[in-house]
Amino acid sequence: MNPANICLVLALLLGPVSASAQMMNHVQEDGALRPGDVVRLTVWRHPEMSGEFVIASDSTLVHPLYQVVKVAGVPLSVVKERLRTLLASYEQDVQLVVEPLLPVTVAGEVRQPNLYRLPRGTTFAQAVAMAGGPSDLGRLDRVRVIRKDHAMTLDLAGSYARFDSLTVNSGDQVLVARRSNFSLLRDFLVPISSVTGAVVAVLVYSSR
Repeated sequence: MNPANICLVLALLLGPVSASAQMMNHVQEDGALRPGDVVRLTVWRHPEMSGEFVIASDSTLVHPLYQVVKVAGVPLSVVKERLRTLLASYEQDVQLVVEPLLPVTVAGEVRQPNLYRLPRGTTFAQAVAMAGGPSDLGRLDRVRVIRKDHAMTLDLAGSYARFDSLTVNSGDQVLVARRSNFSLLRDFLVPISSVTGAVVAVLVYSSR
């Protein structure tokens, strides 16, 4: 095999991996919260201050207490520190946990298509599972992920391990493709055999 053919083969083999790596890098770099995301806030010994709060268009949390804190567009560590500073005016050494929940649409051939709020780090296979898994016509080998201005197709059936490190991002659309319900046996061979049988029966009857 000449060098040109070798390069072509390598490009074909490494193409999907490169696309996956680019997508994964995008996830790692894009860690800031956005309006529309949800923050699950747990304040130790203060259930009245805990809950799940939507980030408004002005980058603050939709809550009377937290509406003065801007949480969008900054790293999670900054968000936590800003909230801790606010809560310190009510109680010293407050303990809190901040968990982002990302809006992800899971649709297509899944049993429970919907807009889900998923924890950061959720894989695409887990997202499909949250939607009840694929329907009877769902194709896990053709899961389309649409993210901002680019998209890719994942094979979660035959190449699951290769995509296990890829996680959902805010605003992702995860679409499970529909397999064709054409059956060679049902839609072609059985009708042909029926027609053949009918023709034979007519010929036999005619020869009597």
